[in-house]
Amino acid sequence: MHRPSPHPSPPGPPFDGLAARRLRAALGMGPGHVAHGLRVSYGLAHATPDLVMAWERGTLTPGSSELIALAGVLWCSPGELIGRPRTLREHRVARSLAPEDVARAAGLPLAAYLRAEEGGPWRGTERQTAALAGVLALSLPDLVTVTGREAQLAELLRRAVESRWQAYVRPVARIVPLDRRVLEGTLQELHQDYQGHMAATLSWGGGTADSSAPGRAYLDGIVATFWSTAGTKGAAPGPHGSRKTGPGS
Repeated sequence: MHRPSPHPSPPGPPFDGLAARRLRAALGMGPGHVAHGLRVSYGLAHATPDLVMAWERGTLTPGSSELIALAGVLWCSPGELIGRPRTLREHRVARSLAPEDVARAAGLPLAAYLRAEEGGPWRGTERQTAALAGVLALSLPDLVTVTGREAQLAELLRRAVESRWQAYVRPVARIVPLDRRVLEGTLQELHQDYQGHMAATLSWGGGTADSSAPGRAYLDGIVATFWSTAGTKGAAPGPHGSRKTGPGS
């Protein structure tokens, strides 16, 4: 049986045990070979074949340092061993970066960056936010998510489609660094789409209790609709005025 590490590593990102097993098999390695590599090359004295198999089966999850070591033993990047990153820490680990590297690239004090990674509010400037997106290779949806602004974006989008969308261009732009023309076109299209839904349901539903259901469903999925619509319209400005492909393009 494996023994727990006397110095457990910080919680890691969502781990893809099936990918780890496939990579190990492709290298012709058994769990014992992987455990040996973790002990000898990376100093993980607690690594055993049972622990490796527990990771692969999903009954245990490797911590951040264990994940990086496992990637080294399996000759792959950490990103190949994880599911879709969801948090700032998970994106950093997926790119094998230390917190100091990300903080320096974003122009933030290390303590400020660590507070954001631990779930605190993101307080970076527009330039720092763009730099963060660059160093972690974040898509715009991921950037909004890891900076904790998805709920705020959803609320602004709901208000935009229910009222005058023009009044919400600037508030949304503070969250999503899209090209102004792309953003305006996206909000206008969402507004027209939602209003069309409401007009149709009123005529079909005749004012019944169920007539507003399609409208509620549209609002519930407004963020996903925003990204898919924006992704067909062009590119977003990069951190230094260059242009990069928008989400979904």
